[in-house]
Amino acid sequence: MDEIALADELGLDVFGVGEHHRPEYAVSAPAVVLAAAAARTRRIRLTSAVTVLSSDDPVRVFQDFATLDLLSGGRAEIMAGRGSFIESFPLFGYDLAHYDELFAEKLELLLALRESERITWRGRHHPDIDDRGVYPRPEQDPLPVWIAVGGTPASVVRAGALGLPLAIAIIGGAPARFRPLADLHREAAREAGHTGDIPIGINIHGYVADTSERAAAEFYPPFAHIMTQLGRERGWSPMTEEQYEVMRSPLGALAVGDPAEVAEKILAIHRVFGNRRFLMQMSVGTMRHDAVMRSIELYATEVAPAVRAEVARREGATSAAGGA
Repeated sequence: MDEIALADELGLDVFGVGEHHRPEYAVSAPAVVLAAAAARTRRIRLTSAVTVLSSDDPVRVFQDFATLDLLSGGRAEIMAGRGSFIESFPLFGYDLAHYDELFAEKLELLLALRESERITWRGRHHPDIDDRGVYPRPEQDPLPVWIAVGGTPASVVRAGALGLPLAIAIIGGAPARFRPLADLHREAAREAGHTGDIPIGINIHGYVADTSERAAAEFYPPFAHIMTQLGRERGWSPMTEEQYEVMRSPLGALAVGDPAEVAEKILAIHRVFGNRRFLMQMSVGTMRHDAVMRSIELYATEVAPAVRAEVARREGATSAAGGA
């Protein structure tokens, strides 16, 4: 709550809270946490990052976030994904064999719910609904829904075809390798007849400290611990300091450093993707709360202003060139 309140106070645009069902993560119900945050904030947008829609009930998801939208004065978003962890599927009685089918059907139902107050529904993975009203209705019309992906082209095409904003999570490798996903999203949107610029966001791990050396030293132990733990489950090798330094290099997937370094990494990513949003997960593993608070402060007061100014300059230059 303190971290969200600080981000709001310092003028950041959006705060995301994920959904996990594991002992290392604090939040299994993002809407509840975000509703508490709504009472302590005034302007920051509040999003799940992500809601594991495949193993949830879309009716309840819509109601939860419509309620959050009303409590927050129209600041709620749903970032829907299939989930990078699988614990929620057996927990709520779903078969992993239906992994993609569950998401596709439940996303269709969620979008139908935000489109119409009354719903009639026939599907395989949700009980039939016969002309029922779903309440409350959100302040925003429509309630924003983003699709979050980790690299699955089918999910990217689905988001583009539906005209939905796309969030690309990059936890390893060179960010530039994910550029084809952004291109695929835009192409699918055009082919489906959607006009205008549908937002793309990039989500990565990062951390800001007063010096590059301090940032590297403070973020490495918790990041290496959690990545090594996940590696044991997924067949990755243990995280080494050499790998970590490659990841936080200019071409890597970590935005860890002093404010100037982190701003340059964000701007480099923007040059590749033309993204409208950038989310950085700082509270990885056992990061100290005071360290995360300082990182948010530096991010809001030094990194974000530099990035906003440069992006505005680039867009102004592009408009001038187009006008000429």
